[in-house]
Amino acid sequence: MDRQVGPGERRRAAAVTPPVIHVAAALTVDAEGRALMVRKHGTTVFMQPGGKIEPGESPLDCLRRELLEELGLDLPADAFTWLGTFEEDAANEPGHRVLAEVFRLKIDASTPVVAAEIAESIWVDPVAPGDIDLAPLSSRALLPILVG
Repeated sequence: MDRQVGPGERRRAAAVTPPVIHVAAALTVDAEGRALMVRKHGTTVFMQPGGKIEPGESPLDCLRRELLEELGLDLPADAFTWLGTFEEDAANEPGHRVLAEVFRLKIDASTPVVAAEIAESIWVDPVAPGDIDLAPLSSRALLPILVG
């Protein structure tokens, strides 16, 4: 017996969803309204400081830990203002998405000192960040907040 199955009965392959990396990030500004950007060793892309949230860790606790490890910033919880959750293509992990819990922070420009996996930090004008490679999260979602 020949049997045909109509389109409504065919099993369709599920769409492949890219893996998601859950992070906490700081949209950090100075008194001049410039945004702090960091670049990790072995990469070319600048992004907001922050990092991956560990199991059982809150986004704010993660961010405070990462800022201390990477930039020597030991800041109280009340120094941070919640901005929201943003999703974009990951900068350094091809085929991945980043889900970022973002907090705003204002600090003195002379305060950060690069350490750990951070190779370089720079302060950029969010309107005209210059000729640097920016993470999609930074260029598409976070820096525009400072411009608006």
